[in-house]
Amino acid sequence: MSFPKTQTEWQAALAALPSNPDKIPAFFFGHGSPMLIAPIGERSRAMPSAMGPEGYLASFLRDFGPALRAKYNPKGIVVFSAHWETLGVRHVTDYGDRNPLLMDYYGFEPSYYGQKFESRGDRTLAERVVQLYKEAGQEARLTSVEESRGWDGRASPPRPGPGLDHGVFVPFKLMFGEQVDDVPIVQVSIESSTNPEQNWAVGKAVAKLREEGILVLAGGLTVHNLRDRKHFAEHQASPNVRDFEKAIPVAASQSELDQRKQLMFNLVKHDGFRDAHPTAEHFVPLYIAAGAGEEGDVKVINAIYSAPTIAFGI
Repeated sequence: MSFPKTQTEWQAALAALPSNPDKIPAFFFGHGSPMLIAPIGERSRAMPSAMGPEGYLASFLRDFGPALRAKYNPKGIVVFSAHWETLGVRHVTDYGDRNPLLMDYYGFEPSYYGQKFESRGDRTLAERVVQLYKEAGQEARLTSVEESRGWDGRASPPRPGPGLDHGVFVPFKLMFGEQVDDVPIVQVSIESSTNPEQNWAVGKAVAKLREEGILVLAGGLTVHNLRDRKHFAEHQASPNVRDFEKAIPVAASQSELDQRKQLMFNLVKHDGFRDAHPTAEHFVPLYIAAGAGEEGDVKVINAIYSAPTIAFGI
C-alpha cells in the first residue's frame, strides 16, 4: 500500500476530503515537539531536521489547519494530547475567555518560552464533553485555571500550572496562527493506559460531537523514544521500528471495522512497539481518534515518518 508523503501528495489528500460540517472526521495527527517553533537556523536537539521549523511536519501543519477551517468551519475544537494523562477520570478544561499555556518542557533557550498562542475556552462545550462521558458510563469533570495539571518550564525549578500543553499550542500555532478568537478550544485528558480498548472508548464517547460541528483532534507520535533517539530518524531506526511504523497506516486503513480494530489493537504487541514507545502515551491518542471516528471510512492524509495524520469517520 502507498500513502502520501510529499507535500503534493498530502495537499491532494486534504483536497479530497469531503466538505461535510455535519459529520466532521476525527483526526490523529503528529503533534511534533517544541523544535517546530525553534528559530530558523537553530540546531535541533538531536532531532531530525524533518521535525524542525522548516521540515516536513511543519510544512504539513501549515497546510493542515487552513484545510480543516475551509472544509469544516468548526464551531469548536476538542483536542487530546499525549502530554496530559489521567487515570480513570477525564479532565476537561474550563478556562473561560483565555486559555493559558503550559510550557511543559525544560532547559530550552529563552525563545522557546516567549511563544504566544491566544485562544479561548467555552463552558458550554466543556460541559457537553463531560455530559457525553457520563452518558457513556465514564467519569469526567471540569478543571479550571485555578487547578494545576502539569509542570511549567518557564520557572526554575519548574512550577505547577494549568494550560494547553505543548502538544496542543505548538502544532496549533503552525496550523491556525498565533491567535484564534472565533473557535473555542477545549482540551481533554487521555487515559493513562497502554490498553487500546480504553482509549478507543475515550474517543467513542465523544463521537457525537462530530455531528454537532465540533472538530475532534488527537495528537501524538507513532515513534517516541527519548532514551534512544536514533529511532526518530527513519534511516537510523532499527528494522523492527521501521516495520512497526509501516504497519500503522495499513492497520488503520482497513475498511471493515472489526478487522481494523483487531489489527490496530495488535500494534501494541508488535516486536517494534517497545523500541518505538518505551512509554505508550504518545501512541494511544491514535486509538482516541479511531474511536471517535469508528463509523465510516478512514484515510491516511500523510505518512510522514513518526508523525502521520489519519482521518477517521469520513
